[in-house]
Amino acid sequence: MSQSLSKILIHIIFSTKNRFTFLIDNELRKRMHAYLARVFNEHDSPAIEAGDTEDHVHILCLLSKNHSISEIIRRTKANSSGWAKSLAGRCRKFSWQSGYGVFSIHQSQIEPIREYIQCQMEHHHRKTFQEEYLEILQEYRIPYDERFLWK
Repeated sequence: MSQSLSKILIHIIFSTKNRFTFLIDNELRKRMHAYLARVFNEHDSPAIEAGDTEDHVHILCLLSKNHSISEIIRRTKANSSGWAKSLAGRCRKFSWQSGYGVFSIHQSQIEPIREYIQCQMEHHHRKTFQEEYLEILQEYRIPYDERFLWK
């Protein structure tokens, strides 16, 4: 083959440190979505959708064939934390939790996952972040040790 092609769709979830409710302001959340999308785009992983609640974020994107997911997430978290801290006020101590979840999705799941991400605030009136995350891990049959899951 003379050409390298890929289309890997992923759903990423990560939380604020200790699930602190930094993202309570709608305007701040919109700005955070835009910032996260920009960093993903800079790493050849165009964001399709970004959404959150006060304590965690979901991102749907195309994974770059040139950058590893761990590198992209590390840089995204570091850059967005620095940006949030520069806003001062409540965000002076902003930080993301060290871990993350990455889940592959099929092309046919793009719209349902987009809708799911867009409706995070409504979704979390019925279900906690921990309940949601455990369900996703179980759905994908990912083994985990809950002692280390929330640190």
